Amino acid sequence: MSQQKNIKGGFFLLVALLLAAAALFVFGWLAEEMLEGDTQQFDTFVRTAVHQLATPGLTRLMLAFSFLGSVAAVSAMSLVAICVSLYFHRARTATLVAITMLGVAALDVALKYAFHRPRPVAFFGPTPTTYSFPSGHAFGSLCFYGVLAAILAARARRPVVKFFLWIAAALLVGMIGLSRIYLGVHYPSDVIAGYCAGAVWVAAIGFLNRFLASRREAGETN
Repeated sequence: MSQQKNIKGGFFLLVALLLAAAALFVFGWLAEEMLEGDTQQFDTFVRTAVHQLATPGLTRLMLAFSFLGSVAAVSAMSLVAICVSLYFHRARTATLVAITMLGVAALDVALKYAFHRPRPVAFFGPTPTTYSFPSGHAFGSLCFYGVLAAILAARARRPVVKFFLWIAAALLVGMIGLSRIYLGVHYPSDVIAGYCAGAVWVAAIGFLNRFLASRREAGETN
């Protein structure tokens, strides 16, 4: 049973690494195209198409989704997740969440300053003063809600529960990214790049977690 579990875990890790490699390639390609100005036509087309759907009710909904991906919301929920994990004596889970989100904060600032892309003029509300590429909301939400879904799915016994956890996380992350385009505070290429950066970072955390678990199992065997 243990060997079967290791094989299954290794397979999922391989898939995650392959997806991370693809995401890294797309991020690099997008960054190059953005710096050369070649994403402008795509960004303008998508921004205009999304903005044409605007209604007062939809704007309120998008503001709510945007808040769920904000630094304040994600930081608060990360802190709650860490505290709950420590309360139930799951120090490894708490550490995993802490490392993931601290890495997100550092990488988001570093990437924004590396590319220093100016923000587009917002459709609703004030234009943020930080740089635009990549989207921190897309990056942070994919990492937090993705890791949270992985933690909860690992403890769910029924496959249907695992499935709906992943679907809920994917829909939430997708709506957060869409909200940033709808509100006009990010270019679509910023959001895509944020998702790519998040995929790479989550894969790196997953690899680290798997490596440490293997080391611990080897130590217990010896």
